[in-house]
Amino acid sequence: MSVVESSFNVEDVFRFPQAPGREKDLKIEELLSKLRKLQQVKLVLEEEVKEALSLCSTLRDEDNALTAEILQLQGILSEKEETCRSLQFKLEDLEQESQKQSELKQQKEELVQQYSCQIQETKLRHRKIRMKFENQLQQLIGQHKNFCTLFTPERIPTEIQSAEYATEQLLKAEKQKVEQVENLQEELSNAQSTNMPQDAKTAAW
Repeated sequence: MSVVESSFNVEDVFRFPQAPGREKDLKIEELLSKLRKLQQVKLVLEEEVKEALSLCSTLRDEDNALTAEILQLQGILSEKEETCRSLQFKLEDLEQESQKQSELKQQKEELVQQYSCQIQETKLRHRKIRMKFENQLQQLIGQHKNFCTLFTPERIPTEIQSAEYATEQLLKAEKQKVEQVENLQEELSNAQSTNMPQDAKTAAW
């Protein structure tokens, strides 16, 4: 920005037509007074222009600084948004994994409950069979106590063999039921031991 130079010159004052006497002196003084005022106004305007230029330079520097700061903040914002998206994806993965672990845990709990019911049912059946076996055994014992009055000597070996066979069958049935109960208990123990690490992993999350 340039300052416009004044085209007014002192010499121009003396180029006016010469007036005689005092009127000439008054006109010169008047022109010189106006010239001094114009020069003062010019100085004031030049100072104001300098101040305006200085202010414009300061504002330009501040604008550049603000632009740089805006660009820096935009870069930080982009990084934060990217981090936020990454964390959101991780959170979704963790929620899905937690859901899977919860479903797996529920399935194992249902399986354990099923095994427990089967064990209870097997124990109940085993108890009934044992009670039946004991009743039959008591009956056989009673019959053997009175076999002399109930059976002839010729039938005693046959009855004893029949009683031994029945006893053997009942013992086999009882053994099978015991093995079934043991197998179910072993499956339940395996299911519970398999479930424990999953629970520990879920608790760690």
